[in-house]
Amino acid sequence: MAETVRAAERAASVQEIRSHFPALGRKQEGHAVAYFDGPGGTQVPRAVVEAMSEYLYGHNANTHWAYPTSAETDELLERSRASLADFLNASPGEVAFGANATTLAFHVSRTLGRTFAAGDEVVVTELDHHANVAPWRALERERGVSVRVVRMKTETGELDWEDFESKVNGRTKLLAVGAASNALGTLSDLARARRLAESAGAYLFVDAVHYAPHRLVDVKALGCDFLVCSAYKFYGPHVGALFCRRELYESLPFPKLIPAPDYAPEVAETGTQNHEGIVGAAAAVDFLASLAHGSPTAPLEVSARRERLRRAFDALHARGAELTKLLWEGLSGVEGVKLYGPRPEAPRTPTVAFTVEGVTSTEVARRLAARGLFLSHGDFYAATVVERLRLGEEGLVRAGAACYTTRGEVERLVAGVGEIARGA
Repeated sequence: MAETVRAAERAASVQEIRSHFPALGRKQEGHAVAYFDGPGGTQVPRAVVEAMSEYLYGHNANTHWAYPTSAETDELLERSRASLADFLNASPGEVAFGANATTLAFHVSRTLGRTFAAGDEVVVTELDHHANVAPWRALERERGVSVRVVRMKTETGELDWEDFESKVNGRTKLLAVGAASNALGTLSDLARARRLAESAGAYLFVDAVHYAPHRLVDVKALGCDFLVCSAYKFYGPHVGALFCRRELYESLPFPKLIPAPDYAPEVAETGTQNHEGIVGAAAAVDFLASLAHGSPTAPLEVSARRERLRRAFDALHARGAELTKLLWEGLSGVEGVKLYGPRPEAPRTPTVAFTVEGVTSTEVARRLAARGLFLSHGDFYAATVVERLRLGEEGLVRAGAACYTTRGEVERLVAGVGEIARGA
């Protein structure tokens, strides 16, 4: 417990953090709004919006031309790659941008599909958002690839690793695994997935969209070949980022126009990119790094930004764990509420899914919104999770803690759910 407190003290206070988010001043029917919808998209700090505005007002141009605003755009995009590279522990030449993680996953699947043959196999999981399922399913129709599906343990919301191991064999070409479940908050054992991929000589594709806001990504430690994330889940705009190992950019047949760049990483970027969004994504990374207090000078071999990110994430994780425990225990005490996924002490993100007996998830969210509590509901594109839990079209109610979430907001949420469960 003492170590958790020390970790939490290594970042700016929640009050300091909240001062950067204008959206937190919103009122709903007289109530201050508490945003628990972060797993579907976080609020944005002022610095991110200012960076995007500054780009659009002062530097807006297309790339690679011989006039000042084009050169400035080139420089800003390269700086942004460097920021995202520090965020992922990659090199700038391994970071490509796209519309979102789903689009990037489809792009990678089309690319790899050109190298796969009928009878090759891809392994996906029941726990994943369908952005890490549908792109690989498409290869069944287009390339004759077989897709094998790993079961989820419904009682814990975790992967069945014995089943996972049985699905990997000499025909396996790729494992597609979510780092964290956007529906239940489960953290998956990526080191174990990496070992399985290595045993088959297969690629490892990681969906880190729900993971990246809560745990600092380290592609070197993960040993993955591909990883996607989305900036709008970690306080940035709607833009996606792809990590791909440098040698794969240079060897894989990415779909591209003949005149377009054929070098890493731009070979994976089709058309004109969302320049202001890319600049905003970098600003979101820098905002997160700025939350670290008392950061020492980083060793020469480590980026100072990366070190600040590590300290900030350690602190935010400790706070998130406290809020998860508070929320889980509070909701557990409400008659008629059922919780899903790993318990607070298990590896997880600060994302809690639940249902209220006799009240649809849509209606729960609507009634909470009238109390100034904004939560998402449904299947969150993790449709197989909801299907396996036998919850029907209404799915779950999902509450996620973000860097700006307070204990008071969690207590308001528990009280609000209690009133709804009692018919108030």
